[in-house]
Amino acid sequence: MARDALARVEPHSVELAGDTAFSEAQTAIHGVHRVVIRFPSFKDGRGFSLAALLRRSGFEGELRAVGPVLPDQVDDLLRMGFDAVDIERPEGSARNRITGGAPYIYQPDPGAVTARPTALHIRALAARKATAEALAAELDGASPETILTRTAEVYGGRMAMLSSFGAEAALGLALVAKIASDTPILFLDTGLHFPQTLRYRDHLVDHLGLSNLQVLSPEKDEVRAQDPDETLYDRDGQACCDLRKVRPLGRALDPYDALITGRKRYHGGQRGDIPAVEFDGERVKINPFSFLNPEEVSARYKALDLPRHPLTEDGYASIGCWPCTAPSDAPGSRDGRWAGQDREECGIFDPVRAARAKRAGAVRLI
Repeated sequence: MARDALARVEPHSVELAGDTAFSEAQTAIHGVHRVVIRFPSFKDGRGFSLAALLRRSGFEGELRAVGPVLPDQVDDLLRMGFDAVDIERPEGSARNRITGGAPYIYQPDPGAVTARPTALHIRALAARKATAEALAAELDGASPETILTRTAEVYGGRMAMLSSFGAEAALGLALVAKIASDTPILFLDTGLHFPQTLRYRDHLVDHLGLSNLQVLSPEKDEVRAQDPDETLYDRDGQACCDLRKVRPLGRALDPYDALITGRKRYHGGQRGDIPAVEFDGERVKINPFSFLNPEEVSARYKALDLPRHPLTEDGYASIGCWPCTAPSDAPGSRDGRWAGQDREECGIFDPVRAARAKRAGAVRLI
């Protein structure tokens, strides 16, 4: 087999052709946490044998099958030692990721066990956790540019950015547009945004040349069933966030291993000590701006001549859905969110929910 059939795609990952000799594969995977085995066609079964040999030799990291395999082959791939299967179709855009014993599904109640991970999946998650922790140590205190450039090397093609197009969103969007411009931008259109936010979103898309905006919305049938009069936010704010934010995002995350956020330590609360990179039990969260202070954020806005969200002029320091957002006296503060409610997060980044899922033995999605 030609040497160029082996291609290292990132420091902690290696891709092997299915016909790679076992001895050559052993050398190639030394020190990596993820091995991708590429199948040239569904008829070529040599990747099955390679996976089985790697497992027998003691490899405990993530094994991922990639190529035009058939859905009917997935069970056999998992039995041979693979943790995940990326089915590629000729058009390139259709992929179906399946994981051993733990499909990527949304869990309305993170405490309810809907799927328990297999031993192979646990090993894959452990490898992902180890990579995230190594990156967190390497990037502790680093600049946003360094953090995003480095993590794009590791997770490029498998990461997306979550943006609310709120008070501080333009800075992160500008950084992604400069360093990783093909990164999908996920926007949760809850149906309860300020009109100013939607206009600001469209303005930033044009201003920054964002070409991969993906608008996520709640299922209409679920909204009709759970919030027919559109006052769920007043009756049960957490349920409203689950319906309009957590579930739509959960349905969209299947292609991604990592999610870029705009969270910063100075936001306080549960964000007070967030690292540059963290593992939440299922995916990796990348926080390029975690170490900046409000003055540095303001200076960057000025240096880049970025447009501000129009509501910031009215005293809104953090901007979400209109029923749960109020002005705040402190710049960069989240004090104006969910005023009068005993909560600081919508649920997407809530570590309390993650801990409850972990205790129940379930795999947390977000």
